[in-house]
Amino acid sequence: MSTAVMKAESADGTLIACERRGSGPALVLVGGALCTAASDAPLAELLAPRFSVFTYDRRGRGASGDTAPYSVGREIEDLAAVIGAAGGHAAVHGTSSGAALALRAAAAGLPITHLSVYEPPFATDPAAAQGNTEYAGRTAALLARGRRGDAVAAFMAATGMPEEAVDGLRVLPLWSGIEALAHTLAYDHEVMGDGMVPTALLASVTARVMVVDGGASPAGMRDAARAVATALPHGRHRTLTGQTHEVAPHVLAPTLVRFFAE
Repeated sequence: MSTAVMKAESADGTLIACERRGSGPALVLVGGALCTAASDAPLAELLAPRFSVFTYDRRGRGASGDTAPYSVGREIEDLAAVIGAAGGHAAVHGTSSGAALALRAAAAGLPITHLSVYEPPFATDPAAAQGNTEYAGRTAALLARGRRGDAVAAFMAATGMPEEAVDGLRVLPLWSGIEALAHTLAYDHEVMGDGMVPTALLASVTARVMVVDGGASPAGMRDAARAVATALPHGRHRTLTGQTHEVAPHVLAPTLVRFFAE
């Protein structure tokens, strides 16, 4: 399926690179940590027969620009610009930290008709949230010292990837592309706030929201998904049997089609 490439101008003048596939109601995909528009392309291709699917490079990634200082508010403005390019209103699906960003955007009043989120990586346990905060501090220190590869490795280890698997990735040609995104890990840390489920913020979301998790994901991740759904005024929870945080696009796509068609 053909892909149209464009750039949307955010409120601060930053140009955000977007790709559009398909035709029909607008649907914007928001990627998570270390992801670009290309990361969401397999899911976009599956959804394109039913929707005009917009993927984009979040600021500081891929072909998008970046403007200092970073703020979550600017990332919300970026999503608003993409929705504007999509016609002024859109359904939105966010994955991982992209899900957290999409929830914050919905709470800020962006014209989101329906919102789906997959495993926003919040915590319900204060001890787990504190561990995430300590990890964020270590990552920030590595980035400040220019140790981009080590910052990426620390992120991967924090998500549960075995050390030998990380070491195997570091010698592959694709590692340089991943390392180029290292500075945006700090952006995702800010999106996550204190790491706890932001119940007060979620209470202000007026859109209908589907919160999805994987049946094979860690218990803490699934607990957080249920807590997010409960905190939303119009939230629902759905589990995809056998899936993990790295959800298979062909499993997720039919669930999204049914929800966004309602």
